Amino acid sequence: MIVTEYELLVCLAAELNMRKSAEKLFLSQPALSQRLQTIESRWETKIFLRTQKGLLLTPEGEAIVQHAERVIERERQIQERLEAQDGIVRGTLKIACASIVAQMWLPRVLKQLIQAYPDVHISVVTGWSSEIHQALVDGSAHVGIVRGNVAWKSIQKPLFQDKLFLVDKEITRLDEVLESERPFIQFQSDSNYYQVIQDYWQRNFGKMPRQAMVMDQIETCRQMAFNGIGFAILPEVTLIGASEDIHKIPLVDKSGEILSRDTSLIGYEQSLALPQVKAFLEIVDQYLETHY
Repeated sequence: MIVTEYELLVCLAAELNMRKSAEKLFLSQPALSQRLQTIESRWETKIFLRTQKGLLLTPEGEAIVQHAERVIERERQIQERLEAQDGIVRGTLKIACASIVAQMWLPRVLKQLIQAYPDVHISVVTGWSSEIHQALVDGSAHVGIVRGNVAWKSIQKPLFQDKLFLVDKEITRLDEVLESERPFIQFQSDSNYYQVIQDYWQRNFGKMPRQAMVMDQIETCRQMAFNGIGFAILPEVTLIGASEDIHKIPLVDKSGEILSRDTSLIGYEQSLALPQVKAFLEIVDQYLETHY
């Protein structure tokens, strides 16, 4: 792998650590140090200061690294345009995806994509909705897959609706929750997920369950519920592969409607026009037709 000076500087600025940067760049630390000295000599300024805790960017270094980031991004855009012109479906497909969708839904779609387009390379990052938005804004992702209601001014494509279920090994009816001593297992989220649930509980029961346990992520919450620690409210996509002894009770509103969550794909028009992204969207449509 040939590492350009720009890639080297951007990596160092992200890690602020010589050892970690050397590992990421597949260089030895002495080689990395020598190349940095050469770059600084060419710019005739110090880009990084070494400290006992790692590296620090100098003010001059910040300007140089910003320039390097712009050059790398511009080169990426040109490469994507060239690939789009020859009509061959290849290149890197960069997806920023809500964690639970990346765990339970996306792998099934990507499997079909790889089978149909083996020359496409896939990059996936996961996170909360705010992080996915930022990945699209700064160009580090072509498409984003988000949960719930989102404020997005460019292209937004609905994918599927996830019904919400109360999941437990003991509780068999919703009205048992308010009399039960079993903990309500929740997970952290930056969306309005729990506001939706709280509103539902107030409308239908007038109060929330007695006690709660808060997990750092939905998979931990899911495993706690599946192993009988307490009950959780989970979207349908997380129940794939659940054992038969798990009770799955839909959250039915007074109107008879089952509470659900939307999953959407978002992106910018120019990114969605890339061949590898268009191929991904076609595979998504095919998958949705056969599974929803």
